[in-house]
Order: sequence, then C-alpha cells, then structure tokens
Amino acid sequence: MGKERVSGGRVSNVVKIGGFAHVKTVFMGGDYPVVIQTMWKDRLSFSDLEGNAAKALVGRIETLGRMGCGLLRFAVPDLAAAEILGNLASMVSMPLVADIHFDHKIALRCLDFPIAKIRVNPGNIGGRDKVETLLSKVALHSRPIRIGVNAGSLPKDLCAKVDSGLLESAEALVLAAGREIAFFDQFGFKDYMVSMKASSVADTIRANRLFAERSCVPLHVGVTEAGPLVAGVVRNTAALMVLLGDGIGDTVRVSLSDTMENEVIAAREILMSLKDMTGETAGAFRLVSCPRCGRSSFDTHGFTERWQNRLYAMGRNITVAVMGCAVNGPGEGRYADLGITGVGDKVLIFRRGEVVRTIETAEADAAFEEELNRL
Repeated sequence: MGKERVSGGRVSNVVKIGGFAHVKTVFMGGDYPVVIQTMWKDRLSFSDLEGNAAKALVGRIETLGRMGCGLLRFAVPDLAAAEILGNLASMVSMPLVADIHFDHKIALRCLDFPIAKIRVNPGNIGGRDKVETLLSKVALHSRPIRIGVNAGSLPKDLCAKVDSGLLESAEALVLAAGREIAFFDQFGFKDYMVSMKASSVADTIRANRLFAERSCVPLHVGVTEAGPLVAGVVRNTAALMVLLGDGIGDTVRVSLSDTMENEVIAAREILMSLKDMTGETAGAFRLVSCPRCGRSSFDTHGFTERWQNRLYAMGRNITVAVMGCAVNGPGEGRYADLGITGVGDKVLIFRRGEVVRTIETAEADAAFEEELNRL
C-alpha cells in the first residue's frame, strides 16, 4: 500500500526482514517496493503491555501497518527497554526494529525475542570484539542489521577532517559506512543495509549518491532531525524526490517532530507524487482538501484532521475531497469518489460531483461515515 518502487536505476542486494514465528516478512532491496517505516516516539513501560493500555498500543501499531508502514523502530536505551520491546514483539505481526547505541549487550538481549531487525552505530557500540560477538548471534538467529551512520556522530578522525575543511561531510559519511561494511564483509556477514543521515538536504543527497555509485548494499534514506511538520516534510521531500527519482533508496523514513502517522502519510505522499510524475498513480488513495478562506462555512481543517488517519488506513483506491464552500465544493471536487463541503449553514455530501445528502453541520461526521461505508 503506497510503497511501490517508482524508478528504475540502481538495483541493490535483497535483505529479508521478519518471516519467522508470527512476524510478517518484508523484503528490502532488489526490485521490491520501497518500504516505509517510522519510529515510536515515546518510551514504553511494562504497564503499556497490560490490559486496555496494551490493546491501545497494539491497535495503534496495527493502524500504522494498514496506513502503509512496513517497519516500526523503537529506541532501546537499556536492558529493561529490551525486555519490554521483546514482549511487545510477541504481541504484533509488524516487524519491529531495535535501535541500540553504546552497549552491545542490549542488542544481544534483543535477539532472544522475535525482534526482526537490529539498528546499530558500530562506531559507538564498542570495540571490534563486541561487534563480532553481536554479528555471531545475529547470524545465528538470521536477523539483519542496519548500519546507521549520522553526521553528528562520525568517527573522531573523520570529524576532525570535516571540521578543518579537509573533507566534505558527505564523503565522511560514506567513508564511515565503508569502514563498517569492510568489517562486516571480513566477518562474512551479508544481511545488512546502510543509512547515512544528515540534517542537511545537500549532504544527504550527495552521501547517498556517492555510496550508490560504489556499493549494492540496500539503503535506508531520509533527512534526520528535519524539524517540525512543515519544515520536516519540505526537507525530506527535497531529498527523497531526488534520491528516489534516481532509483536510490530501498526504505524511507520521513523524520518529523510530529506524529508517527504523519511520518507515514508524508512518505506515502512523496512516493505517490513520484509515481504521479510518471503517470503511475492509478489505484492510489488520494485525500484532497481546500486550504479554507473567508468564504468557508465548513471547518475543513478540523474535519480532515479527524478523518485522515482512518482514511489512509482503509486500503481503498479512492479519492476523498474535503471542501469548504460552494466555490470549491462539488464543482472542483467532481472527480472525487466521495466529497463533503459547506454551503451556507448546511453541509453537502457528494459523489462524483452529484450531491447525495444535505445535512446540518452537527451531522457531518456521522453522515460522511455512512456514505463512506456505502462505497
């Protein structure tokens, strides 16, 4: 759903994620669709895995999956967090990813659970012996690793060269990734992918282009620390439209200081926009809404906010239009399978430009749901 590969070009190695016990299988790389992922925003506790809290937690993860999320990553700062994530992994089919820094023992513990993938920054996970210990257990359990390299945590020698102007940041990211890859290859471990992230759009594009020229390792792409909703979407779009348009990128995360749902929606829309440029959007869900102005008699902003997550999670190949007034109502939204707009003190619901119901504003949500269920 919303994850089709949109461009030819680079064909990377294929890595399998999940596919054991109850965990769904996700393939990354090759000609497989680009995988959308997001990261859980809050720290979990054991109480989150009990009673109604557990139902809400599992329900939200299931909704993310229906919205198009293929992988869900969690920060795992200590062994207690590893235990919690491990227990959660037994409750959901979504492949879960453990994000680990500084202590390889946390990663080792995560591998005792049905956690589908490990993300590490080998540069801060400890000495080579610790990385080798981790690789041994990962290989034994057939789990993949993401080598995560960030501009803010480069090896000291590369960081010094960047600071002194002797090395570009993008090249430093590629060199740092190359060092870890060399060790992984030396050990004979092949089930890994790489990310090289920066908060700079230019550095993100250049680093991934350089890497793609030199390696067939699958790439996780995105702009890190991109900012709040508007700034973050703009910066990620600027980078991802270029990279994915060149066929570079096997999985994406739109990093936002906002909700996980909006990260997934933003990634879906970026991928759909790329397909739209090549005329491949047939069969994709589309939500359109007007910006609202002084003519509006209908709260398009509030209605869209209430409905967008559910609409994206439906898995329906339909267009829904949320309009504010008679100017951009049934007329401009006449292509929509289902639309809603305000006209004076009333609300109209229409299909393909034809009004099917005229209701009071207070009845808008209930009436819209009835018509949606009839599609």
